[in-house]
Amino acid sequence: MMSRPSTVTALVSALALTACTSLSAAAQSASTPEIDDAQALADLRALSANFMDGRQTGTRGAGIARGYLRDRFTEAGLVPVFENYDHVFEYTARGASETSEGQNLVGMIEGREEGGPVLVITAHYDHLGNCDGEVCNGADDNASGVAAMVAIAQALQSAPPRHDVYFAALDAEEVGLRGARALVADFPIPLERVALNINLDMLAINADNELPAAGAFHFPFLRARIDAAGAVAPTHLIQGYDSPEWGEHGDWTYSSDHAAFHDEGIPWIYYGVDFHEHYHQPTDEYEVVQQDFFVSNIHTVMNAVQLFDAELEDVAADLQEMRANAPEPLGETEEGSMRKPGME
Repeated sequence: MMSRPSTVTALVSALALTACTSLSAAAQSASTPEIDDAQALADLRALSANFMDGRQTGTRGAGIARGYLRDRFTEAGLVPVFENYDHVFEYTARGASETSEGQNLVGMIEGREEGGPVLVITAHYDHLGNCDGEVCNGADDNASGVAAMVAIAQALQSAPPRHDVYFAALDAEEVGLRGARALVADFPIPLERVALNINLDMLAINADNELPAAGAFHFPFLRARIDAAGAVAPTHLIQGYDSPEWGEHGDWTYSSDHAAFHDEGIPWIYYGVDFHEHYHQPTDEYEVVQQDFFVSNIHTVMNAVQLFDAELEDVAADLQEMRANAPEPLGETEEGSMRKPGME
């Protein structure tokens, strides 16, 4: 296992000290667990720094990112669900004759109530590495989602959830959702207990401050709950991007790691912005992140986590009713073009 070198520790500490802390007061909410906004920005900046070299699966940069995230999982008080946080898997890339190795990181927060349904929060930490000779640091895609996930995990330590919540930093998303599919195939508890996946992928850049929440087209009982959770200003929450009516590249059912849960008939909500000029480009850097928007998105998702945690038994019951009445098994959606451009 690659541990974080001491030079990386020094660099990360320096980044944390220089992260911006002047944030909109509108992104604060007394009704939610306390999010450390400055730390979330520091995590985003560190994960998208040049020394992580674009975090491509199987590279030294990805190993440095894992070392950083292991430390943050520990600081957030997450309990390892395997022998440690690491979940190692093998996959064969399209057109390849040999297998490659990926590594997810998985931890959990135990709920106040034992047993019952669980919530799984995911965000992929891998990115593209180098793009035509330039490093692609992937600040929005997806250092932002991972930083948000860790911030939520840390906040829940001060306000423990009712149900068990699993947190997974997933690898090899950019090469076909490999880490998510490996985790679902080897989940540490029966999948029947997973009532909802909340997937975070790109939370930091949108000129109109719009944050789509996809998933309710497939699982309609999510729609009113997503609306009830609401949004924290300046975020403008919109539901959609989960059905053919959104046109080519507009149906994101298979665009990120939630697809692995979808294929098992498990409800999901995908929080992530629309395409922008920095998507899969070397310009996706910390400097172009909209800091207030990113922070308000974390608080928006935190509100949703709290609402769904409170109503998880009802969500599980709605799912059982939907499965009983479905004409065919859930999760049988044809993939078609339901993926973002650039995905394998």
